[in-house]
Amino acid sequence: MKKSVSISPEYGSRAHRRAEAFACHAIEGIEATAEDIAMFEMFDREGWSDEQRRVYIIAQATETTLAAE
Repeated sequence: MKKSVSISPEYGSRAHRRAEAFACHAIEGIEATAEDIAMFEMFDREGWSDEQRRVYIIAQATETTLAAE
Protein backbone atom coordinates (compact mmCIF):
# COMPACT_ATOMS: atom_id res chain seq x y z
CA MET A 1 0.00 0.00 0.00
CA LYS A 2 1.42 3.38 -1.03
CA LYS A 3 1.48 6.14 1.48
CA SER A 4 -0.15 9.31 0.14
CA VAL A 5 2.01 12.40 0.08
CA SER A 6 0.43 15.62 1.23
CA ILE A 7 1.53 18.78 -0.52
CA SER A 8 -0.64 21.06 1.59
CA PRO A 9 1.13 23.49 3.91
CA GLU A 10 1.80 22.36 7.46
CA TYR A 11 -1.27 22.90 9.64
CA GLY A 12 -0.98 26.19 11.52
CA SER A 13 1.87 27.52 9.40
CA ARG A 14 1.69 30.97 7.87
CA ALA A 15 1.10 29.39 4.44
CA HIS A 16 -1.74 27.26 5.83
CA ARG A 17 -3.43 30.24 7.48
CA ARG A 18 -3.08 32.23 4.25
CA ALA A 19 -4.63 29.41 2.22
CA GLU A 20 -7.55 29.28 4.66
CA ALA A 21 -7.98 33.07 4.48
CA PHE A 22 -8.00 32.97 0.67
CA ALA A 23 -10.58 30.15 0.80
CA CYS A 24 -12.81 32.13 3.18
CA HIS A 25 -12.61 35.18 0.94
CA ALA A 26 -13.44 33.03 -2.09
CA ILE A 27 -16.64 31.91 -0.35
CA GLU A 28 -17.59 35.59 -0.15
CA GLY A 29 -16.81 36.00 -3.86
CA ILE A 30 -13.46 37.74 -3.36
CA GLU A 31 -10.84 35.74 -5.25
CA ALA A 32 -7.14 36.26 -4.57
CA THR A 33 -5.44 37.87 -7.53
CA ALA A 34 -2.04 36.94 -8.91
CA GLU A 35 -0.78 40.19 -7.39
CA ASP A 36 -2.13 39.23 -3.94
CA ILE A 37 -0.45 35.84 -4.08
CA ALA A 38 2.83 37.34 -5.33
CA MET A 39 2.79 39.91 -2.52
CA PHE A 40 2.47 37.25 0.20
CA GLU A 41 5.09 35.06 -1.48
CA MET A 42 7.44 38.08 -1.45
CA PHE A 43 6.78 38.59 2.26
CA ASP A 44 7.69 34.96 2.96
CA ARG A 45 10.71 34.93 0.64
CA GLU A 46 12.15 38.10 2.18
CA GLY A 47 11.27 37.13 5.75
CA TRP A 48 9.17 40.21 6.53
CA SER A 49 7.85 40.58 10.07
CA ASP A 50 4.13 40.89 10.77
CA GLU A 51 4.58 44.61 11.41
CA GLN A 52 6.43 45.15 8.10
CA ARG A 53 3.66 43.29 6.27
CA ARG A 54 0.96 45.34 8.00
CA VAL A 55 2.63 48.66 7.17
CA TYR A 56 3.11 47.64 3.53
CA ILE A 57 -0.51 46.47 3.09
CA ILE A 58 -1.93 49.60 4.74
CA ALA A 59 0.27 51.80 2.52
CA GLN A 60 -0.91 49.92 -0.59
CA ALA A 61 -4.56 50.27 0.46
CA THR A 62 -4.10 53.98 1.18
CA GLU A 63 -2.48 54.56 -2.23
CA THR A 64 -5.31 52.70 -3.96
CA THR A 65 -7.95 54.69 -2.07
CA LEU A 66 -6.28 58.02 -2.83
CA ALA A 67 -5.85 57.14 -6.50
CA ALA A 68 -9.57 56.30 -6.76
CA GLU A 69 -10.62 59.70 -5.39
